[in-house]
Amino acid sequence: MAETRGERARHWRYEELPGVDLLRARYIRKSFVRHTHEHFVIAAIADGVEVFQHGSGDQYAGAGALALVNPDTPHTGRAGVPEGWQYGAVYPSPDVVAAIAAETTTLRGTPGFVTPVLDDPYTVQLVHQVLRATDEGNALAADTLLRVAVTRLLRLNGGTLPRREVRTAGARTAARARAVLEERMAVPPTLEQLAADLGTSPFALLRAFRDTYGMPPHTWLTDARVRRARRLLDAGTTPSEAAVTVGFTDQPHLNRHFSRIVGVPPGAYQRERKNVQDARGGPSVASGVWQWNGQQSTSTRTYGPTEHTPRPRG
Repeated sequence: MAETRGERARHWRYEELPGVDLLRARYIRKSFVRHTHEHFVIAAIADGVEVFQHGSGDQYAGAGALALVNPDTPHTGRAGVPEGWQYGAVYPSPDVVAAIAAETTTLRGTPGFVTPVLDDPYTVQLVHQVLRATDEGNALAADTLLRVAVTRLLRLNGGTLPRREVRTAGARTAARARAVLEERMAVPPTLEQLAADLGTSPFALLRAFRDTYGMPPHTWLTDARVRRARRLLDAGTTPSEAAVTVGFTDQPHLNRHFSRIVGVPPGAYQRERKNVQDARGGPSVASGVWQWNGQQSTSTRTYGPTEHTPRPRG
């Protein structure tokens, strides 16, 4: 658990839900910088309002709504009201979502979400029930409810994601620049050096990179460093070692950027994920005392109605 001045968060995995990250948090002053996720984001708002920049403008998700972000889609996050926002989130991998879509929907191609905010209190409850089931070690309920929630979201707000094709010269240059930054992550070139190596000008490269990836090269590099640091932490590398490996100056430098992208410090992140089933740790906030529109729910073993459980196509 990570807790600071009334804010608290837990980022963890449940071994019976492979390919899915989990988060439960309350944030007040937290501000997420522009970043991406390798997985889908399905964030169920229980209280307050979250504002996140997505596409060309700000999106607002209040209690009873879901914030939905497709993989590799730049976005931010901050409180939309003084009291902040409280939410639970599941982050299923593209493979997990694709498998569910293939079994329960008629979507073709790569499935994804059409709009970034969906008002649907029923699915919000399903997401929180998934988290509660993982807290209690109920693998059958967690797996079932996750599949019901993802299927419902795809049916209400699903579509086929467009294929990203590198067509223009600028996009090709941006892709080459990204490859260089990935290879030289620990000691990257300056913008001027990178542009010269690619046969273009710094501002032309900056414009092409932002148009292609939704953020300038230095912002993308920080995001990529945090992604790689997460993989190192999952593999058992210490935060201090991970920081230097990916190119941060030291662990405090990693801590600052990691918290502004993942939502918890790297140490807390690693402890939770190393002790997936550690009953002594418990959730950051007991699953039965999360607020729902100002009303406290104390149920701990009721997983809600399943009359909307999807049936396989066929």
